[in-house]
Amino acid sequence: MSTTTEISQSERFETAFNRIHKALMKTVKYAKTDKFSDLVYKGKSHTFIRYYENDLFQFAKLRNAIVHEKIEEGYYIAEPHLDIIEKIERMAEEFEKPESALSVASKPVDYFHEEDKLADVLAIIKKHSHSRFPVYDKNGEYAWLLTSAEIVKYLAEHFDDEKMNLNNVKVSELYNENINHNIVFVSQNCGIFEVEDIFEEYQSKNKKIEGVIITKTGSQQETPNGIITSWDLLEVEISE
Repeated sequence: MSTTTEISQSERFETAFNRIHKALMKTVKYAKTDKFSDLVYKGKSHTFIRYYENDLFQFAKLRNAIVHEKIEEGYYIAEPHLDIIEKIERMAEEFEKPESALSVASKPVDYFHEEDKLADVLAIIKKHSHSRFPVYDKNGEYAWLLTSAEIVKYLAEHFDDEKMNLNNVKVSELYNENINHNIVFVSQNCGIFEVEDIFEEYQSKNKKIEGVIITKTGSQQETPNGIITSWDLLEVEISE
């Protein structure tokens, strides 16, 4: 006969499973059903879900076995091991409180104003090897994104200009109205799932997004606290 401890273990597992299921329903967008396995499959665009994919499918099988072998409310035949219960409870906490976008962003962010000098940008590239730089106008509002590709192109075009002095070249001179880099601003309270959804949305429309800039409230008039690119998302590591 099952003991009170054994019963509580099964109940703990089922409770944690339901917490994860609820978090998946909240997190995974555009799923056709609320079925647990469908949510996991659809949600694989999220690094976190993809990382735990095998565990989630195994937990779904175990949950079905436990539920189907429940004799009555609070009475189970099948009992999961304690280490499994502790693992799924840890996962439930992580799914309910995912990492913030700022925690995985590249920071600090090197940004410039249009009146700054190209030489200053090159000095930062030499020091940090960064390749994307938010540029702000004289009013302190985000104006455009300067990338290393535009810098290389500008330098190549002026390679034969012996009179060019990098200390006299303003950042504004590198602006190209024919180039429009897609940038999205989010607040520092934004979660990593929301940022991944932004990248997924652009990808579904066959559009490229250069990055997500994080500011205090998500305003383009605030200086950046962090920036996330597709490479940052690929490098996200999840530790158990």
